[in-house]
Amino acid sequence: MSKAIQKLMEPRSIAVIGASTDPKKTAGRPIAYLQKHHFKGRIYPVNPRVEEIAGLKCYPDIASLPEAPDVAIIMVGTDKVQNAVKELDALGVPAAIVLTSGFAEHGPEGLKKQEELIVAAGQMRILGPNTIGMVNITDDIPLSPSSALEMDEFPKGSVSVISQSGGILGSLLSRATASGVGLSKLVSTSNEADLGLADFVDYLVDDPSTKVIVLYIESIRHPEQFRAAALRARQAGKPIVVYKVGKSEAGMKAAISHTGALAGIDKMYDALFQEAGIIRANRFSDFLDIPAALSSGRILKGKRVAILTSTGGAGTLVADSLGEWGFETPAPDEATAARLRALQPGDQAVLDRNPIDVTLAGLQPDLLRGAISALLDSPSYDALILILGSSSLSMPDLMAGAARDSMQGSHKPVIAYVSPHAPIAGALMTKLGVPAFSQPESCSIALSSMLHAHRLKQETLSAGAIARLPQNLDMTAMHGSLNESQAKQLFAAFGIPGVREVMVDAVKPKLDGISDFGEKCVVKILSNEIVHKTEVGGVALNVPLSDIPEKLSAMVAKVHLKSGISITQFLVQEMVSGGLELMIGMHRDPLGTAILVGMGGVTAELFKDTHMRLIPPGKSLSEQEALGMLQQLKTWPLLDGYRGRKECDVAALVKAVVQFSVLVAAMGDRLLECEINPIFVFEKGQGVKAADGIAVFS
Repeated sequence: MSKAIQKLMEPRSIAVIGASTDPKKTAGRPIAYLQKHHFKGRIYPVNPRVEEIAGLKCYPDIASLPEAPDVAIIMVGTDKVQNAVKELDALGVPAAIVLTSGFAEHGPEGLKKQEELIVAAGQMRILGPNTIGMVNITDDIPLSPSSALEMDEFPKGSVSVISQSGGILGSLLSRATASGVGLSKLVSTSNEADLGLADFVDYLVDDPSTKVIVLYIESIRHPEQFRAAALRARQAGKPIVVYKVGKSEAGMKAAISHTGALAGIDKMYDALFQEAGIIRANRFSDFLDIPAALSSGRILKGKRVAILTSTGGAGTLVADSLGEWGFETPAPDEATAARLRALQPGDQAVLDRNPIDVTLAGLQPDLLRGAISALLDSPSYDALILILGSSSLSMPDLMAGAARDSMQGSHKPVIAYVSPHAPIAGALMTKLGVPAFSQPESCSIALSSMLHAHRLKQETLSAGAIARLPQNLDMTAMHGSLNESQAKQLFAAFGIPGVREVMVDAVKPKLDGISDFGEKCVVKILSNEIVHKTEVGGVALNVPLSDIPEKLSAMVAKVHLKSGISITQFLVQEMVSGGLELMIGMHRDPLGTAILVGMGGVTAELFKDTHMRLIPPGKSLSEQEALGMLQQLKTWPLLDGYRGRKECDVAALVKAVVQFSVLVAAMGDRLLECEINPIFVFEKGQGVKAADGIAVFS
């Protein structure tokens, strides 16, 4: 852990540079909030025009400070910030928070000022500039002018937030307080001229008061550092929940391969998050709901859920949502059903089916306690959802009291769905350790996240091998765009077999060696200039052997008409049938290098059934990772024997994906684009064959 970051997050002394005497002004609020929330350390206001602020001695300049504080908050004008950080560094201050704006967010001129600022800071670490600051709720240290700090108190908890937006930080703080979610640390990284996401994730991994790390991300500026910090969090058992904005960003690379069109920036973020075990919140409401569930400390080991409700309609809503998310709501086993029936003799309540409905029995504390205990003790269930009906408006603590008295003997997750708008009842449940949600879908999302977090702890992080080039590979020809034949020779060098084919001349075609290809063949143009051959009429299927010479002549004319390129060579290939068409590709951008698998052929971009995974620099995928990618495809059942269909040779396909990743990793940055599309996967034991592909080198 960086000593400077620790001083920043847990300071005992704070200097406020540019402090105002007016607590209503931005420059006056940090000291007001430090006093309001009972900061126990020393505060040094710096302002040359006054002698005292809020009862504290005010110093005329930085040089007059009685000591080097642990952290300085800088609120002077943009033109004065550089001198301030230089003086603070000379004094030996370990870290500063620059609230002042007017830097990189204002364009090239601002970026230049920001770069000069970091040079001036020397050894001192900088949070910001253009930040709203940070809040250490655990230790009562608010270092921010955010108006969210007007609240008298905040529930302390184990969820820490790092946000690249200051406004979002204040929003989460106020929302968490209203819903009863306890927070620990909040940091606004903003411009990230120096300290960024990775630095604070790394700090929070070692922070004993943080169990869950929440990130609001606009972009990741240092992917390798972020990946390393996120993997540390995963190994430490601290789940990370991310809300990433910019899903609709049209940042796809203008690539010649299908992979380039199918990848895009947001899919690369998904790949990075999956590699690091990060849970992605897809709705802003989930951004707080998921951490609330994860911070409860309870472990979800399976998908069987009991629903205890006092309103039948709400129970059905929750059950429907659970079903959509793959959860089960089985009826109680006989022993549990008998125990439930014994709680309420007669037929007033429906206690032996799921949802367990106590509507007619009335909300009796003893009945609720008994039902909760029975369901948590039951071997039929992995989790319990409590549904709070309209009674939660008049008796907000009824269900909370019953849950508190019944949960101590079980580690199973208990969550609540509050059917009416009853925020007081919901906050009571959440503070109790029963995360409460206002949407039925949120219950499913929360449980899904808890299950995912548990499975991450059980998984062993697999790492592919160091990728090496084959000894007999001739690299001298590897430049520019390879033609199809050259590309498949490259694939073959890495152990990926191709279809049988021969190269023929366009003018005097010699068709020796194709007689055993069958009665009909595939004819393709061979060109380093044309990659998408079908778009210019450069592919013909089911061509009888006797028609090949005529087909070649016709293709030469057609391709020249459409592209202006004269074709001199062709490939004649065996006509493959009976296999399933997939594709394997690569995509490279600032986040790293990813391998993509998906449905192949000319419809690849239409169906977009793909999955991506990042590979570490110089390393390949493991077989476990390659298989996991295939299993996440919608078309996976077709590979696995869907509805009586014979199983495909998944083992051979997995090997091909791994070897493709070896190729990509071993070639490094020289390889700009690479794709096999399609690769045919045959019945189990019959292997795979690459039927087409591209490779582009720098």
